[in-house]
Amino acid sequence: MSIINSQLHNSIAILERLVSFESLSGRPTDEIISYVKSYLSDHGINSALSYDTSGERANLFATIGPETDGGVILNGHTDVVPVAGQQWATDPFTLTRKQNRLYGRGSVDMKGFLACVLASVPTWKQADLKKPIHIAFTFDEEIGGFGMPVLLKSLSTIPFKPQVVIVGEPTEMQLITGHKGGYEMRTEVTGHEVHSCNPTKGVSAISIAMAIINKIEQVGAKLAASPYKDSPYEPPYSTFNIGTIEGGMARNATAGQCNFNWELRPMPGEDGKTIIADIETYAINELLPSMQAINPDTNIKFITEAPVPALDDSNATEAAALVSQLTGLNSRGVVSFGSDAGYFSDAGFSTVLFGPGSITRAHKPDEYIEVEELTQGLEFLEKLSQHLSS
Repeated sequence: MSIINSQLHNSIAILERLVSFESLSGRPTDEIISYVKSYLSDHGINSALSYDTSGERANLFATIGPETDGGVILNGHTDVVPVAGQQWATDPFTLTRKQNRLYGRGSVDMKGFLACVLASVPTWKQADLKKPIHIAFTFDEEIGGFGMPVLLKSLSTIPFKPQVVIVGEPTEMQLITGHKGGYEMRTEVTGHEVHSCNPTKGVSAISIAMAIINKIEQVGAKLAASPYKDSPYEPPYSTFNIGTIEGGMARNATAGQCNFNWELRPMPGEDGKTIIADIETYAINELLPSMQAINPDTNIKFITEAPVPALDDSNATEAAALVSQLTGLNSRGVVSFGSDAGYFSDAGFSTVLFGPGSITRAHKPDEYIEVEELTQGLEFLEKLSQHLSS
């Protein structure tokens, strides 16, 4: 059995375990991280964990090869998006093979890449690595990259510095050197409840939230009307999305509370803070005074839950050259979805996205990765190992 075939068998078995963990964003990571840590330990590799303030969610960092400057970080996230409300043909947390497709939540985004990395570990241990391979698995990427500031703080304390980062997001094995950023926002409106027989004496938090959302839509339309000429991004402008909204208690009372979660995905180089400030200024100057004239306890609160940085390709040169050398790829692309790559790049690491599978299957019912795509990931990682051993 060839090395790749052996690794493929192992990667599918590892992926089966990884998918079985319901590692939804925001939940404790003990089960999946304990599994990965134990797996690495069985191969003689120590792992360092870095925790959030609650101590319930952890990143994992491990080094294979010499603990020297340079080498490559292989990054992936352990969290997955929820399946609630989705209609699956199979159990989303049981890896199910149908011909050459492996179905399960996170199979392509991005536990498939994690499985490829872990299945490659025995080969890397036997290789004569001149430069190290680092494994960095992070938590809560899907809801704002909350694990990354924790990981970067931890990395700043180690005595050696990795040089290149490859984030294994599903890019169909295409080299990606840029992506949009993402401001994960929450707006909380406190109104004043009164009986609806005379709503003028109250303040409807829902009505105020509607006015703010309308402003967001207006700003979004203005951005869309001025797209970046010849931009590779689709769409070629910054975008908004209102994700969830909740508020009110009864149809015969003005709503005392309304909260909505939304996001801005700014183009690289565009100041997301300024865009959001325009919306905040409107709310505070145009809406809040009339609210507080009725009741001074009314309020509007804007919360930036995560300012996810864009990946600017200005810092991708070294990482892109490495991937190109190993694969022969000459073209570079961009994507509109976000990742942990922007955090790495902003911290000074040359960073690209490059991984197996397609993002078009992510977050959907019946998410899957193809067996051949795992093979492609394994073949690339084998080439990386050979390169770092030469």
